[in-house]
Amino acid sequence: MKKVYLLLLFLLVLGLPASFCQPPEVMMDSCAAAAGEDATYLKDFVVILPAATDQNNPPIARFPLVLSKSNIYRFSICNSRESGGMAVMKLYDSNRMIFSSYNENSGEEFNPFNFMCQKTGIYHVFISFEDGKPGQAVGILSYVTK
Repeated sequence: MKKVYLLLLFLLVLGLPASFCQPPEVMMDSCAAAAGEDATYLKDFVVILPAATDQNNPPIARFPLVLSKSNIYRFSICNSRESGGMAVMKLYDSNRMIFSSYNENSGEEFNPFNFMCQKTGIYHVFISFEDGKPGQAVGILSYVTK
């Protein structure tokens, strides 16, 4: 709870305009709907990140989660209209990146992307904004029915 208050205080100090803060519920509804009819909503990841002060160390939101073997999961990411950059979602198993919603080399975007879980365990979702720009986004985790 203390972290939430610190984040809110930090955003107020930055002076982000009120128009930047699109209600997360609006973004969640549209992003969950974009996941498809064969997907069942499980969890959301709401992110508001400031601009990077150091380009080598941009702000990143990290969310741990437990995924179960033999299930297919769908990950979706949606930007706020007012965001300065495109939100990028990455899925990690320990220190190994499994998938990213954006390929920096080709410029190709993968949104939503499916993940067939091969082992039950703790995974991490990282959300950041391209080039360290400020932004607001919502990530959605869904279960895909077979």
